[in-house]
Amino acid sequence: MPNEPRFSIVTCTWNSAATLGDTLASLASQTFRDFEHIVVDGGSRDGTLDMLAAYAHDAPGNRRILHDIGGGISRAMNRGIEAARGEIVAHLHGDDYYAGPDVLARVARHFDDTGAAWVIGKIQVLRDGVLAQPYPMQPFSYQAYAAGQTSIPHPAVFVRRACFDQVGGFDPRLRYAMDIDLWLRLARHAPPAQLDATLAVFREHAGSISSANKLRAREEEFRVRRRHASQAPLAFLVYCLRYARRMRMLRAQQHIAAGNSS
Repeated sequence: MPNEPRFSIVTCTWNSAATLGDTLASLASQTFRDFEHIVVDGGSRDGTLDMLAAYAHDAPGNRRILHDIGGGISRAMNRGIEAARGEIVAHLHGDDYYAGPDVLARVARHFDDTGAAWVIGKIQVLRDGVLAQPYPMQPFSYQAYAAGQTSIPHPAVFVRRACFDQVGGFDPRLRYAMDIDLWLRLARHAPPAQLDATLAVFREHAGSISSANKLRAREEEFRVRRRHASQAPLAFLVYCLRYARRMRMLRAQQHIAAGNSS
């Protein structure tokens, strides 16, 4: 039986041909080569599957494609975790890419240095072709995260596979805040080790789920954070104040947009 790879990188795709090339190229450029790549496709009908067939053909042992995985993004991410053989699992979707060729090498060293259960870093947002500067990394605490005062960017999260056996995977009932729910469960199990470096680029566009449905995303996030309120009740109260302010702003923006379009 071959040795398990250090990393399993899971990429979920659905009609991602326009952006997937950057994802694949960023993985091909990594100086740390002890990883497998699992692509979970939701039934693409553009050129995505042709790209993936050629990609998997070049290195069939370390590149696997799971086809026609329906049921939403949470189920797709869970299928990738279930298929993973690596010690450490990360999700890098077909819209996103790693920020440089040394990302996996730096993350591997950080796991070795800290012995952490999971590692988080920073991202840059690519919006309309322009890379925004990454936000400064704030010290992590469960209370700060529960209060919504700090964020955990999904493309820059790396988790030991054994942790999923302990806390479970992504909740398939959730469409927007499944990552927040999982990070709150993971953080109760063990705090993440922070790596103050930009690890990934997140491509924001009109089709992004969180961008296209901001009100619904915020409402689901509130329900998720309320699930965990007993773990940090004061932090949840702080979050409620922030939530009320943000919802007022979003509704006002929607009202203005509706008026401009009429």
